[in-house]
Amino acid sequence: MSKKIAVVDGKGGGLGRSVCEVLSKNKAYELIALGTNALATSNMLKGGASDGATGENAIAIMSEKVDIIIGPISIVSANAMMGEVTEKMALAIGKSSAEKVLLPLQRCGLTVVGVGEMTIKEMLLKLEEQIFKL
Repeated sequence: MSKKIAVVDGKGGGLGRSVCEVLSKNKAYELIALGTNALATSNMLKGGASDGATGENAIAIMSEKVDIIIGPISIVSANAMMGEVTEKMALAIGKSSAEKVLLPLQRCGLTVVGVGEMTIKEMLLKLEEQIFKL
């Protein structure tokens, strides 16, 4: 049985799309795009996600039905992404039993001490290595 991976993103979904492009090469995973808005979901589907849903309730429900949740660190912070991440979304992701793999984008008022600045490309290479270990 393949692992179910939710990729959560908002705004334009560019980061989520890049994640899907990298991970969709490995057919051992079922990638599910969960967007805070329809554009983000659409872009992740174009990146290779096999299915997708949009909005607060979809993210809350699907957070309990996947093995791994991937997204920028802001997905666990209410009101992040210019308000697109609601309290219900952040809470559902945070309390999900799924493994959370968070990309440390330090643009939304969250600074992770000890994590150096990396390009998106560098993060995606590390992400692919980390997912393979899970």
